[in-house]
Amino acid sequence: MSFVTYLSSVPLRTIALAAALGFASSSFAQAASEVDPPGAVYVMSNQPSGNSVLVYTRATNGTLTYAATYQTGGKGAGTGADPLGSQGALTLDSGFLLAVNAGSNDVSLFAIDGSKLTLLDRKPSGGQMPVSVTVKGAIAYVLNAGGTPNISGYLVDAFGKRLVVLPGSQRPLAGGVSAQPAQVRFAPEGNELLVTEKGTQLIDTYSVGFTGYASTSTSHASNGVTPFGFSVTTRGYAIVSEAGSGSVSSYEVEDGKHLDSISAAIPLGQSAPCWLVTTGDGRFAYTANAGSGTISSLRIAADGKLTLLNPAAGTLSAPLDMALTSRSKFLYVREGNGAVTGFHVMPDGTLEPIGSVTGVPPGAQGIAAR
Repeated sequence: MSFVTYLSSVPLRTIALAAALGFASSSFAQAASEVDPPGAVYVMSNQPSGNSVLVYTRATNGTLTYAATYQTGGKGAGTGADPLGSQGALTLDSGFLLAVNAGSNDVSLFAIDGSKLTLLDRKPSGGQMPVSVTVKGAIAYVLNAGGTPNISGYLVDAFGKRLVVLPGSQRPLAGGVSAQPAQVRFAPEGNELLVTEKGTQLIDTYSVGFTGYASTSTSHASNGVTPFGFSVTTRGYAIVSEAGSGSVSSYEVEDGKHLDSISAAIPLGQSAPCWLVTTGDGRFAYTANAGSGTISSLRIAADGKLTLLNPAAGTLSAPLDMALTSRSKFLYVREGNGAVTGFHVMPDGTLEPIGSVTGVPPGAQGIAAR
């Protein structure tokens, strides 16, 4: 029996009922996908007297409420508006939160249970002044900006709930003592690890093996001046902010050695776009422009090309760092005036303000959200 013949033998009311149920199921799934369950936002105090993580609970509408403060066990280096000059001082993955302690040269590991944090471990960073940390599965790497800058690796032991230092995993940066690195981050797909160097206009790439050890670095010239914050989409596109030239570039990342330019130094018309995040679907990017007090939005095409949507999609007093929730429904920006401001990310990439909380100490650095 052909499919057409089969349909002709089915009562119309049966077909209508099935269609209605299918539509209802689809509508319910779509509605459910638009709801972001309650979560939390984390901000690192980065205080020299004792580093800590401030926790804010997040309601389904995106509003924040202060919950508690948890000590990292280490010390920060909080002086000035942007003391670490970095992105990724706090990182979330697989139920763990990692924080750098720039003043005591170590990294703290927390377990997450709702809005509660439990300090599990603290290990040396393998260098001086850790400013950024990244984790993917059971492998983590920290970026040390002081002395001779390097990256250094760990295994995240989920069963023993500890960090295991990978002996001999330190790898120098291509720019050496002049690097002034800003961020280290894994590509979500593949085995690539990237580092931006503000002082040398370089982007370093590494290939990380299954044992957790990184290759030697391959350096690439940045399209714009002062490559700073970046994100790598699931398609393998690295979207990089360029604070010195007020621009953003996109690259294709491949096998830890190739970084091919796609969109070169797209001008934002804004000053000091230092921090950058991309939505989970890889469609939109946002920069925090410290010099202009704005958030810029860009569209990322399927081929990685960038288009500026709105140079001032949001206006703030002093945006210094930001994070998206796991479903990219909400964007949170840490400001230099001690506030954390939230935005609802609309389907077309526009941002709708949802209010602020205050009380973040001067010298704070790093923000993460779920």
